[in-house]
Formats: sequence, structure tokens, C-alpha cells
Amino acid sequence: MRTISHVMAAKPASTSDRTSDVFDPNQGNVQAQVTLGGQAELDAAVDAALAAQPAWAATNPQRRARVMFKFKELVEANMDELAAMLSREHGKVIADAKGDVQRGLEVIEFCCGIPHALKGEYTQGAGPGIDVYSMRQPLGIGAGITPFNFPAMIPMWMFGPAIATGNAFILKPSERDPSCPVRLVELMLEAGLPEGILQCLHGDKEMVDAILDHPAIGGVSFVGSSDIAHYVYQRGVAAGKRVQAMGGAKNHGIVMPDADLDQVVTDLSGAAFGSAGERCMALPVVVPVGDETADRLREKMIPAMEALRVGISTDDEAHYGPVVNAAHKQRVENWIQTGVDEGAELVVDGRGFTLQGHEEGFFIGPSLFDHVKPDMESYKEEIFGPVLQMVRAKTFEEALALPSQHQYGNGVAIFTRNGHAAREFAHRVNVGMVGINVPIPVPVAYHSFGGWKRSAFGDINQHGMEGVRFWTKTKTITQRWPDGTASGDNKDAFVIPTMG
Repeated sequence: MRTISHVMAAKPASTSDRTSDVFDPNQGNVQAQVTLGGQAELDAAVDAALAAQPAWAATNPQRRARVMFKFKELVEANMDELAAMLSREHGKVIADAKGDVQRGLEVIEFCCGIPHALKGEYTQGAGPGIDVYSMRQPLGIGAGITPFNFPAMIPMWMFGPAIATGNAFILKPSERDPSCPVRLVELMLEAGLPEGILQCLHGDKEMVDAILDHPAIGGVSFVGSSDIAHYVYQRGVAAGKRVQAMGGAKNHGIVMPDADLDQVVTDLSGAAFGSAGERCMALPVVVPVGDETADRLREKMIPAMEALRVGISTDDEAHYGPVVNAAHKQRVENWIQTGVDEGAELVVDGRGFTLQGHEEGFFIGPSLFDHVKPDMESYKEEIFGPVLQMVRAKTFEEALALPSQHQYGNGVAIFTRNGHAAREFAHRVNVGMVGINVPIPVPVAYHSFGGWKRSAFGDINQHGMEGVRFWTKTKTITQRWPDGTASGDNKDAFVIPTMG
């Protein structure tokens, strides 16, 4: 059986014999095993990073950018291989897998402009003969702990800005689908990155805790569930690290009475069920304003869902494929049952879906609930599967309050033709990322990604200039070049200096 190993600059003092199974979501069988590391592997990786990072930080930004350019070319040249590798372990269809790679690559494209992004500030004549300027310098060693649902995009969101700004970086990807992250690290080394600057270590909680506790790691970026994000944030900050920890989501789509419902149905179909709903920016809650809007939307949504094709990840005609493993399939189906038990109306039931020839695969058909209430646990918590819940609102104000008061605040969307309603909604809603007639409002790479409330812990967002700020620290220099005429008895020297 295939074994997936670490990508390290040096062999660790001792090697772990622990492994974890990597499943084929289409067939339900184990297709590979990944080696799980621990403290010894991390210590060896940190030692290699400490040895390599000073020279990399001293490399001028333009030369670091050239490595990014070359990496971009290699990823594009190997797109089919990366997408197939990703799809085989995650289960998302090939087209969606390519989108996963492409959205990560857009952050790499931003990082190609790192010489401009690292320019500091300068003030000439801030005081008599005094100039003040600032510079951004790397933290030293950073680490990224990434989830299974975007095994290409999110690693590139993290290691791209970290490396471009002069840091060394240790990537700990999900053990559920580790092959694509491994290949990305190999391509970065092929692009000319010095050994020790980017390493990939596999592991479970043991490795995560070792990363959070290691004194040489200055910054940690995490994406995953909110409870674990909170844990990562608290433990990392307690260890003196800079931490950004992105958590779960329960994104709402507000549908105003004037919305184009045909377009809304198309958008909802992709946003709620694409990638089997395994996206933190999925749109699993739709909030039609008024019963008439809700009834019309429901009438159009049911046949659209019936037309969705669930297939294996290599099926070019499939809209989405299986979920990642059997445990996650069971979790999603348990949430569907919880919704039924709580009294929501299960309009379309996706449980029990099977695909001929792939009966053991981890497939779930699309599900639709109506008359979901805000006090239901199935509404409060993230299901992370192909389940759409309809929560009816009587007024705009009631619809606005639902995402604003929810524990998660990652993304939200409003569908309307009314510019005033859209502007009012965007201004007032208590959520970090807002879409106006855009169902999945993931910002472009030169802006930044980050939610509010229990969707994000930490003060600085992912990628864009926020990413540059996270992976660097600012140094400010105040300088004066005396002309040699100062007297030796200057009482002003004992007074705190001002620039007046």
C-alpha cells in the first residue's frame, strides 16, 4: 500500500511508526497510509528551518519573488496532476479541484509582487535633522495547520505570504488528504526554494500541540472547526505566538422579494451543494423574506435539486462527488435526523443515496429543510454537508438579524435588485464577508479573507496585505546625523524628545 511521508530537509532523530488511513471516497476503501510524526520530526524540521531562514530573509525580495513566479509556472504545468491527486483523496469533482488549486495560485500571484508589498514608510524632517522610517521584517519560522476541505488553496494561502516575506514555514496538512500538499511543497523546492524553508509534516493532535508549544515557531495559521480554532488560538497565544485561527461558519443567503429567483436557485444550487457542502464559505441557510417569496423559491428549488447529478469525482457530468470519509458521512446524516427530530420539514431527503458500482462510497444526496427555526440545534451548528435549510423571515429587519445574531460570522449574501437594501444590509450586518448577488463572497487574493465572531480568532486576516502584516513585524527607525556643532552642556538632552 502507498505510504505518504514527510517532506523534510533533514532526517529526524527518531521516526514515528504511527500511521493514519487515507480513504478513497468514491469506493470507501483505504487507498494509502500517511506517516504521523511527533516532537522528534518537528524538532528536526525546526532545526533545519533555523539554519536556512537567515539566508532566505537576507535574500532580496525580488529574488524571492522569482521563486514564486517559477512555482506559479510549475503549478500551472502540473494542474491536471494536482487536481486528480486532490480529487482522488478528497472526493470533489475534477473541475472543483482545479478551482481549489487556482484560488490558491491567485495568492501566489499576489506574492509575486512582494517587493512592492514590503516597502516601508519614510518621513523626512520629522524633527530638526531627524528622519523616521519603518521596515517589515519576517517573524522567523511560521507554521500552518490546514483542513481537509481545501488541500491546495489554504496551504498556498498560508505558505505563500509567509515565505515571500522571508520566513521559513512548516506545513501540517490534514491527514485525510495529504498528497496534494506534499506535491505543492515538492514543486516549491523544484522552483528553487532553499531546503529547510518549506517543509511538510504529517500528524494529528500530537503534532498540532508540538507546533503550538515550540518556542522557535513565531506564528501559527489555522483553519478548521471553531472549537479547535479556539483551542489553537488560546494555546498558541499562551506560548507567546502570533496566531490567526479561522473557524466554522453558518453562512446565510437573504432573498428579497424583488430578487431574480431563477438566478438565486442557480446560485444556491452551487453554493449549498458544490463540493458536497464541504466549504466554510458554502451557503447552507437561505432566508426568503415573506412567505410568498419562500413558497416561490421552494417551488423552483425542488426540481433544481432533483436535476443535480451526484457522481464519482472523475465524472465530468457530476455536480458534486462524495464526502471525505465514512465518519463525516455519518455526521451529516445525523444532523439531518436531528433536524427532523426538532420539527423542521424535510422536503428533500438525501440520505440513503447510492451509486451503482460504488455502493460503499461516501455519497449523500442533496437535502432541503423548510420551516427551520433559529432555536434549533441543526440551525445553530455547522453541518458541513449537502444540506440546505430554509428559515423564513417576515421582514428585512428579521432577515438581517438572523446572520447578525448567529454565533458564526464568516460570510453572508443578499439577493436583491434594490441598491438601497443591499447597501443597508452590507453596512449593518454583523458578518465579516458580504456578497451582494454573489453567493460565495470569497475575496480576491489582493484583499483578505476573514470572518467575525466564532468564525475567526485573532486580529489579522488571511492573505492580501493582512497576510503580509501577519507574517512580518514592523521595525521603526528614528535617525539623526549630527553636524558636530552641538555643545557638551545641553540640558535639553535630559528632557524626553519631541518633534515640535
